[in-house]
Amino acid sequence: MSIYSQTELMALGFACVGKNVSISKKASLYGISRISIGDNVRIDDFCVLSAGEGGIEIGDYIHIAVYSSIIGAAKVILADYCNISSRVSIYSSNDDYSGEFMSNPMINEQYTNVTHAPVTINKHVIVGSGAVVLPGVTLAQGCVIGALSLVNRSAEAFGIYAGQPAKFIKSRKKNLLLIEKKMVNNLRSV
Repeated sequence: MSIYSQTELMALGFACVGKNVSISKKASLYGISRISIGDNVRIDDFCVLSAGEGGIEIGDYIHIAVYSSIIGAAKVILADYCNISSRVSIYSSNDDYSGEFMSNPMINEQYTNVTHAPVTINKHVIVGSGAVVLPGVTLAQGCVIGALSLVNRSAEAFGIYAGQPAKFIKSRKKNLLLIEKKMVNNLRSV
């Protein structure tokens, strides 16, 4: 994977870029001035980040895997330690599919009824391959979204969800919080 150097990243015009950031040169980045990236972030080949007015905030220790996309006018937040698996689609904007309105961005907005709502993906969330997250969804800390799920409602902390639409399956263990604390303490002592 050919990645941007730190100097190249700074020249692209991000709102901010942290340390140890690896972004593939094959990723597509739109609205760069509205994208903030923390430390220890990797964005793989063929990802699309298209930041609208609300922008995209990416925290620390995050991986966005190959072919994933984050698109929309409203704000999208990926908090620390998130894992966005391959082919995940996160939307903060969505057309009206009812037939009451026209759709697609080439139609004047007076003829469409696009929904715009923030998406928040909190700490330690895993979104499985091929999942779709729709506008207005909040994924609480530590929850997991199974592969190929459609997330049209918010998910509770440390729950495992799957399906179309995604439904609660069972609870997730919280041991990772102890590991996080240990890791942070070890980093401070270095």
